[in-house]
Amino acid sequence: MDPRKLFVDERLRGLCIFCGGDPETRDHVPSRVLLDEPFPRNLPVAECCRECNHSFSVDEQYLACFLDCVITGTAGETSARRPKVDRILSENPALKARIAAAEAIGEQGEKLWVPEQERIERVLIKLARGHLAYELCLPRLESPLRVQCAPIQSLDEAAATTFLSAQPTPFWPEIGSRSFIRACYQFPGPHADEWCVVQEGRYQYLVSQADGDFVRILISDYLACEVRWD
Repeated sequence: MDPRKLFVDERLRGLCIFCGGDPETRDHVPSRVLLDEPFPRNLPVAECCRECNHSFSVDEQYLACFLDCVITGTAGETSARRPKVDRILSENPALKARIAAAEAIGEQGEKLWVPEQERIERVLIKLARGHLAYELCLPRLESPLRVQCAPIQSLDEAAATTFLSAQPTPFWPEIGSRSFIRACYQFPGPHADEWCVVQEGRYQYLVSQADGDFVRILISDYLACEVRWD
């Protein structure tokens, strides 16, 4: 049984997993702007319409560049910058200036970064919907119950341990989904409730139905994210 050949209920397929429209194309989840080249083989993809395939690009670039500026501590030139981000910022001075304007000084004189939270949340919801669709063939078109993100270094030990740990789901994944096929036929790759490392140090995610449907994402070993539905 090939885990690429799904036999899930057809009512869960054949739609853009971001808006419910006609699936004219496919989109990578995670977005390649969040990864380094050379890209991993067989990146996860999700069915989507052409409009959704392009509508997130600006926000995805913002997230990738903002994160790298925060991690390196500057929106200016630095040898520590990811080459892809360096290229985007050099070609888009308006974005570079916008991120630089997000720098602030805290009460103790520490450097702070004020993100454009709505843009980041749009990308995280998009990624979470893509991962649920890819792993479980589960479309979640409604708004999530909660979207959270924070630097993993800012979490206390208990919260960080909870974030990184898996919570076993008390039932089988959706019949015919990738997670179901891997679990039944012992194919390699992430089963339900296991972290999938797309690119070491750059991007990993966990899909679970242990307590509602939720997706956890760790970007650049820095930003810990969770998107949760009932």
